[in-house]
Amino acid sequence: MKKFVIAIEEMIVGTFEVEADSSKEAIETAREKYRIGKFVLEPGDLVSKQMAVIESNEEPEWFEF
Repeated sequence: MKKFVIAIEEMIVGTFEVEADSSKEAIETAREKYRIGKFVLEPGDLVSKQMAVIESNEEPEWFEF
């Protein structure tokens, strides 16, 4: 029997309210809150997931599951 390396990637989404004077300022605030752990996506809403077999000499072929 062979061993395979399988990669699984998930995309989760969470929404957060930010008070700011502009969208640029809101993004900067959100980035900082994410960086320091105030905005956390767990568990979040799963919006997509994909999987691939990882082989050293080939580009992985991702597929949704």
